[in-house]
Amino acid sequence: MNNHLILSAGLLVLSPALVAETLPSLQLASVYPGGLDLSGYLVSQKYDGVRVYWDGSRLRSRSGNWLALPAELVQQLPAFALDAELWLGTGRFAELQALLQRPLSDPAYSELKLMVFDAPQHTGPFGERQQFLRRMLPQSSFIQLVAQQRLTRESELQQLLQQVESAGGEGLMLHRLDARYQAGRVSHLLKLKSYTDAEARVVAHLPGKGQFAGVLGSLLVELPDGRRFRLGTGFSLAERKAPPAIGRWVRFKYQGLTHKEIPRFAVFLSELDQNTQPQL
Repeated sequence: MNNHLILSAGLLVLSPALVAETLPSLQLASVYPGGLDLSGYLVSQKYDGVRVYWDGSRLRSRSGNWLALPAELVQQLPAFALDAELWLGTGRFAELQALLQRPLSDPAYSELKLMVFDAPQHTGPFGERQQFLRRMLPQSSFIQLVAQQRLTRESELQQLLQQVESAGGEGLMLHRLDARYQAGRVSHLLKLKSYTDAEARVVAHLPGKGQFAGVLGSLLVELPDGRRFRLGTGFSLAERKAPPAIGRWVRFKYQGLTHKEIPRFAVFLSELDQNTQPQL
């Protein structure tokens, strides 16, 4: 593990060639279309953390960077593969990014949780994979199996979504019980949020005025299809003083599109890992 002290948040980054070789083959969710028969799905909370893949001996971020954790945490991990999320708590994504840049002796690592939601090397359907994890996954204050529940009506799903988002959560995940693990974008794993999120590339820093004089006012960003717009809300003061560099990708949320096909009410969420590409 010491030979792979490469942190996704930026202390040391793998070369592009090595990143390409080590990218984990993860399953990616599609957007929930509504109107499905929910009896065939398990529903869980969507966590705002860092997506990781544990291959049984080493930990990687979704972008392929090796991650180092304190030895006392690594020793708790099983010998089989896990698809999971490193998480500090609701609304603490920025704190998590900062923690992953600090020395492994930092006491804040004791608050870290690994929220496990799948066993990607298990060949059975999702329902069997969940049974396997309940039997075999060592659970502690660090390792926690994501709670799954059965719902039968759309009204129950929307009620649960409201509860999660009211508590500061990001949304819900729906996974079809009979589906096998499959790398790439799939239709049997769905995400449900009351807003849409997307990625854009930073083109320019636009200066602030009034209370933001002397710091960032907004980012001029460009979507993968070339559309440009200003992203000016959702930043902390620290982020306004040290905004994402030009050329980096950022994640934002929005509510629909304007008549000019520009994201409406766009709010900055986070900067992407250096090697992470936009989710097209």
